Amino acid sequence: MDKNVKIVFQDGLEIEGKSFGAYTSAAGEIVFNTAMVGYNESLTDPSYKGQIMVMTFPIVGNYGVPDDNALVDEIEAWVESNKIQVTGLVVSYYSDDYSHWNAIQKLGDWLKAHNVPGVYGVDTRAITKKLREEGSTLAKIEADEKIDFYDPNVINLVDEVSIKEVKRYNEGADTKIVLIDCGVKNNIIRCFVKRGVEVIRVPWNYDYSTLEYDGLFISNGPGDPEMCDVTISNLKQSLQEDKPIFGICLGNQLVSLAAGASTFKLKYGHRSHNQPVQLVGTKKCFITSQNHGFAVDDSKLPEGFKTFFTNLNDGTCEGIRHESKPIFTVQFHPEAMGGPVDTEYLFDEFIAEVKKYKNA
Repeated sequence: MDKNVKIVFQDGLEIEGKSFGAYTSAAGEIVFNTAMVGYNESLTDPSYKGQIMVMTFPIVGNYGVPDDNALVDEIEAWVESNKIQVTGLVVSYYSDDYSHWNAIQKLGDWLKAHNVPGVYGVDTRAITKKLREEGSTLAKIEADEKIDFYDPNVINLVDEVSIKEVKRYNEGADTKIVLIDCGVKNNIIRCFVKRGVEVIRVPWNYDYSTLEYDGLFISNGPGDPEMCDVTISNLKQSLQEDKPIFGICLGNQLVSLAAGASTFKLKYGHRSHNQPVQLVGTKKCFITSQNHGFAVDDSKLPEGFKTFFTNLNDGTCEGIRHESKPIFTVQFHPEAMGGPVDTEYLFDEFIAEVKKYKNA
């Protein structure tokens, strides 16, 4: 029989549930994800570093877990990084039985192998309502051991998830993209590689000005963007140049900060596969995959920049673009995994700008 565990909130609320995965205690910021599918991708997304993820979809685990060691082009084939990134997982109903063509193990066994606790048998909708009304907060999953609360927003999480040395993919391709790794999802690299460009993946604080490249990309990642001071400093220099720049998620926030705008923490963030965004100046709406707790204050965008997309749920900025230079960023994930691929065309637009610059 599964052991009892409890979720303890910073305000003192305690919710009892059953353990699956590792029977251990863990603490972090508790957030909710309303996606219906994609738990393998979400659990391995470095943007979730330091967070306890609550899944609102009622049944989780029913399609198991693929081989997380399988590689294609030196990239994990089925997951978004080389390990589970969340601190803990909370679900309503955990399905121990699974059925999927490429599944090799149970979700609970996978969590156990990575020493990550899971909790089931709790009212995830009630937890979500609490977070929507009161905002994201700190919490902990307690098994036998009592532990302190842990606030991931006060440390540089990007430094923990970023690559430590330069790595190249599709080496030798004519067009070269420097990718600043702030916690990049694997599918971003896949999206570039399948378009025939070389990806030069560098650490978040690397001086990439020493490299030969044709375009600059800034990835997603966890935590407060203001922690990435070195990245912001490097980007300030890049914004003075003419090479095309593209950023996703945290990359959107870092480019905005480097340009002179500001960021702020959202009440409970955007974490789902169904966030509607509008292309500014048009009636085009796209459904997007998102995972972030901070946003750009586009009322403070400097001269030369304008809002690119807007969130139709809360009106927040979903990207910026320069009025004359080939610089644009988005707050959502056009590479999806999981979620819709409506906006993957942005990779094509960026590479077209890179080749235009390269051949000028």
